[in-house]
Formats: sequence, structure tokens, C-alpha cells
Amino acid sequence: MKKRWISVLLAAAIAMTAAAGCGRKKDLENADNNNATNEGNTEQNGTDNVTENETDENQTANTEGTVYYLSFKPEQAEQWKELAEEYTNETGVQVTVETAASGTYESTLKSEMAKEQAPTLFQVNGPAGLASWKDYCYDLKDSALYKNLKGDEFALINDDGEVQGVAYVIETYGLIYNNAILSKYFAMDGAKVKDISEINSFAKLKEVADDMQARKEELGIQGVFASAGMDSSSDWRFKTHLANLPIYFEYQNDKIETTEAIKGTYLDAYKNIWDLYLADSTVEPSMLSSMTGEDAAAEFSMGEAVFYQNGTWAYNDIIGNDVAEEDLGIMPIYIGVGDEANQGLCTGSENYWCVNKKASQEDIDATLDFVEWVITSDKGREFFRDEMGFVTPFKTFTDEYQPKNPLIVAANEYLESGKKAIPWAFSTIPSEGWKNGVGSALLEYAQGTGDWEAVKKAFVDGWASEYKAVNE
Repeated sequence: MKKRWISVLLAAAIAMTAAAGCGRKKDLENADNNNATNEGNTEQNGTDNVTENETDENQTANTEGTVYYLSFKPEQAEQWKELAEEYTNETGVQVTVETAASGTYESTLKSEMAKEQAPTLFQVNGPAGLASWKDYCYDLKDSALYKNLKGDEFALINDDGEVQGVAYVIETYGLIYNNAILSKYFAMDGAKVKDISEINSFAKLKEVADDMQARKEELGIQGVFASAGMDSSSDWRFKTHLANLPIYFEYQNDKIETTEAIKGTYLDAYKNIWDLYLADSTVEPSMLSSMTGEDAAAEFSMGEAVFYQNGTWAYNDIIGNDVAEEDLGIMPIYIGVGDEANQGLCTGSENYWCVNKKASQEDIDATLDFVEWVITSDKGREFFRDEMGFVTPFKTFTDEYQPKNPLIVAANEYLESGKKAIPWAFSTIPSEGWKNGVGSALLEYAQGTGDWEAVKKAFVDGWASEYKAVNE
């Protein structure tokens, strides 16, 4: 398999950045009552005639097959159901969408694939995730989905040239901040900085955060950082997204793109940022096992915290509360490694669509028709823009189909300023088991029932053992 995660970064500067990310909410959603079973290159010719492959809005699709999409994104569960209903009403083709609960996608996919009515459309999180499902992936080489990509860097292509997966959203994450609270701090006597641009390193971030935490009553906040909850709706922010930084910097240092044995070169830096999150938090570390992703979003959106580690997809969880849109910003997560003054946000994708080649040809054709409609029709593109807030790597999403999200605007400004974005190296993490081991060790350390050596062991030894188990 060709590893392409560094290339994703380069193309992200062209594709803009992203919204919509990892999520939370509820367990695997039931299908509607009447579906209780599990559920080339083209040219752009303006907004009305997007590609050669685009069909009329009132197309008659393949009505012999059906579509079953197992989605990875709990935060868009209802939107996907609504979009599927739109397509069914328009074409007569039945589309069932179910969504795995946060942190359970792999196990849910295994369960659903074993059923007679298995998903016809599913997701993998990159090259590592594809390893378990490569034998189920239909070659998308001749599909409109692949032909409308801006470049091969957004595809998972095997050594035989088969297109096994296509990214459908590019995402960006960092430290979301409340500029109104920061501006109040900047105006205080003795403030460590006077402008957000001065926070451009871990040392400066820590200096400011510690000072703000000491003045939290004056600032009217509960803590500087929203709670680092470690239940399944939130722990992915730290065992995966935060872990991306020490992984990426080790890869950069060693000039590699993946490894069967991580060394943990920058785990002291990982500890530094984790310690800062714990020390300057809205809650005591002993409470983290019970804190959720919704708790963190609420703390930030109600103005109780200044910083919230998450992505541009968190916009919909924030708006409509105490934080005004004009006060929303996002900045890099600094850990004290590399050229921090020129560091950008973390940009990439772990959302690759794959079509189940073990499905009937009728269902495969129906699935390909559905995803083509999603990325070429006005309804599909408007839904991506307005309801889901996605930025995509498809040529069909011209300027008028970009979401109006201030976090995306801020993320794009980092790219346009020449800051070097951090690719999503975590797509090479060997397994969900590795993430869970690191997450458990992080929580034990936070609660005082474990030490940092256990985190190192889970990170380094766990990587080697999980890589062997997955690849043997």
C-alpha cells in the first residue's frame, strides 16, 4: 500500500481545510421502521454543469440495487439519514444509513460485515485501517467518485493500481480559543502577552495558561482548558489527535512515513502538554473518567474555558451559546518540538469511503450512483456545505459550496500565511487496541493511580505488539 499521509497535507492547502470530525453521541442508530434490517478526469463547466459525469437532478438511478452505508460520524448521524431520504425520494433507490457509536466503528463494522445484509458503503481511517479491509474494497478507478478527486493524494491506491478508498472530507484540528476572554486577559496589568500572535510556542502557551489559571476568578472562567474527558466520547482527542504530534515529529526526525516500532522520541513533550491540560483545567484530574465530549464542548461554548482542543467540525457544538462567532479562533497545539514559530494546524483525513466488493453488482452500482449524486448534485453539495459543514477534496465543490465556518476561515489563514501544517500521522497507528492502551494509561496517570512510565510502555511496547498482531 502506498502511504500518502504527507501528500494529504500538501493537497490540503489546495482543497482548503476541513470541518466535521470525530465525534460522539449515541450508540449504533436503528434504521427506519420500514428498514429494520441492517439497513477519467472530468471538466468543470460552471455551477450548473459541474462535470461530464453529472446527471440531472431528476435522474432515474439504478432501482434494482439498494445502499447500506455504515457511517463513522455520530455527529452527522441525523444529517446522513435526511440526505439518504432525499435521495430515495428523488430516485426510488432505498438508502439505509446506520452510524457506529464513537470509538466503536471497527467492532461495529466487523459485526455488520458478518451479516447477510452487510454494508455496501463503509469507511477506513487510512492505510493502517485499510489493512484489515483491503479484501472487501471494490476498485473505484473507473468511478465518478475517483474521477472527481483533486488528486491521487486523496486516494488509497494499492501496488496494483486499484483505488481501494477515496477521502471525502479533509479535516483540521488544534486549540480552539475564545478571543473575547483572551482580549480581557491581554488588557490586564502584567499579562504575559498582549496579542494571540505572541503565543507561538509551548513555553509561551504554558506561561500564559498558568497566569490565566491563577487569575481565573478575575476572568470569570472555571479553567483555561476545557476538561480532558477520558470517556469514549472524548478520549480520542488525546489518545489519537494529541498523540499525533509526538508520532509526526518522530517520523520527521527519522525521515520515515510509518514504522513497525515507534521509539517514543518525543514522549516527554507529550507529557508536557498533557500535564498542562491537567493543571490548568476546568476540573480536577480525578474527575476525568466521568467527563464527556459534550461536557468539554459545553464548558467552552458557555465561556467557562478559554481553550478547547478539537477541530473545525466542533463549530456546530459551539454556536448559539455564549461565544460569539467573531470571537472564535483556532491555533496550533504546541508541544515544544520543531519550528514552532512556523507551525500550523493538524490537517488531514481519516475518512475514506470504500465500496464493498462482496455485495451484489446491483448494490455496488446503486452505491456508486448514490455517492456520485452526493458529490455532484446541488442537493448533495448544499447538504455537505450547510448541514454537515464539510470541506471536501472533490473538484465539484467550487467556491459557492464551501461552508461558512469561522474556524475554517481561521484554519485557511494559517495555510495562506505559509505556516507548515502537521499531517495526520495517526493514520499509521497500528490498531484501535493501541489507542485504548494509551488512553487507559493517560487516565491512570491523570488520576494518580499510574505513572508516566506506564504511558511510555503503552505507547512504545503497545505499538510493537499491536503492529505484529495486525500484520502477522
